[in-house]
Amino acid sequence: MDNFKSGFVGIFGKPNAGKSTLMNAILNEKLAIVSPKAQTTRNKILGILTEKNYQIIFSDTPGLLNSSYKLHERMMQEVAQVKQGTDVVLYIMDANDDVPENIALLETLKSKSATILVINKIDKAKPSKIEHVKEAFTKLNYVKKIIEVSALQKLNLDNLIGSLVELLPAMPAYYDEDTLTDKPMRFFVSEIIREKLFFELDEELPYHSAVIVRTFEEKTTLTKIVAEIIVSRETQKGIIIGKGGSMISKIGQLAREDIEKFIDRKVFLELRVKVRNDWRNNNLYLKEYGY
Repeated sequence: MDNFKSGFVGIFGKPNAGKSTLMNAILNEKLAIVSPKAQTTRNKILGILTEKNYQIIFSDTPGLLNSSYKLHERMMQEVAQVKQGTDVVLYIMDANDDVPENIALLETLKSKSATILVINKIDKAKPSKIEHVKEAFTKLNYVKKIIEVSALQKLNLDNLIGSLVELLPAMPAYYDEDTLTDKPMRFFVSEIIREKLFFELDEELPYHSAVIVRTFEEKTTLTKIVAEIIVSRETQKGIIIGKGGSMISKIGQLAREDIEKFIDRKVFLELRVKVRNDWRNNNLYLKEYGY
């Protein structure tokens, strides 16, 4: 295919900068879960945008952070792996966030790839603040472009995509045109359930939780799913189950509705809660749970 461009774009930034929201908005598909809480994304998630003249393979990465658990170390390893194979670095920052801190984080990436700064949430920032951010990042010679967007409002995304395509190498497509991601269905089911934990539970508890799909059976009239919610302590198990099973029932209902939309099929969902002491620091558990 003449003049076809294809390449890998890594999405980096602080927790809660809007990385997952941006990828979902560009693909017009909810591949990455989002919540108001930081560090919602734990695994790199591939999202593939294929058009007539180009294919962009996005990697949404966990937010850049200092490691305090082995789980965090695994998350930062994911970031390092994405950086290695990236044609373009997309560094996204909240327009209202601290500029020196973001510059320092971008410097720690030490990427040799072309870099685009995405100033996100411009609908919630004063023009003077946006200009301040642009002025600071313009001084970095490896930042090739600065694009202002609102991922949530889908503002200026066409301009961003056009700028990305300009920087991609002339290459044939890496994936078939109808491929949207490299992740299996089980992964997205577990992520949808985990998203409900972030919305329905108190501040810290979702960070102590993991979700693993044990059964995914496509039957004649519906899909049967059995998933385990893993927590660190017995008290956490009680909170997730709730009085008379009220909380686990609510989480299950909300998750089932979203899973049915995602796979376009009726779903029978069974949730179980298991305690695995300090699983976030246990290499065997981390491997079992996909980290």
